[in-house]
Amino acid sequence: MDLKPQDLLVLLKVAAHPPQRWTYAALGEALSMSASEAHASVRRAVASGLAVAPARGEWSPVRPNLLEFMLHGVRYIWPATSGPVKRGVPTAFGAEPLASQMTVAPGEAPVWAHATGKAKGPTLPPIYRTAPQAALTDPALHRLLALLDGLRIGRARERNLAAKLMQAELMKFDPGAADAGR
Repeated sequence: MDLKPQDLLVLLKVAAHPPQRWTYAALGEALSMSASEAHASVRRAVASGLAVAPARGEWSPVRPNLLEFMLHGVRYIWPATSGPVKRGVPTAFGAEPLASQMTVAPGEAPVWAHATGKAKGPTLPPIYRTAPQAALTDPALHRLLALLDGLRIGRARERNLAAKLMQAELMKFDPGAADAGR
């Protein structure tokens, strides 16, 4: 069973809101996909070890595995290349938390092309077609997706900073993260 880009979007949505329990219908609605697509994403995530399902109908991302996959695999499996300058939603080092830690010339920060976007910059294909719309309604998800794009397109300095921030974002909700460092 091969992972698909929407699987990562589903995992990041749930990781961004750890105490919340999602139905497949609610998850699909939040991400502009069908409930069956959300369910299939979860099945693939569990099969790949990026999520666990301890009981029927319950599941959660395995944050250390998800982090490892994003740090070392995503940019090779789903690479991103910059496109023409357009209006869109800021991502990577054009959005928080990277934007406040980097200096970028105006108009050089990447965006996901989107009609309601307020920024202009080189376009970057989102990890999944509905990611920009989902990010516009969910700042926590937007942060994770922006960091993911920092990992996908950044040079060494940007990737290292994005990796550090991604680890902090993902592991702040993982009760076992403190023990893992001992």
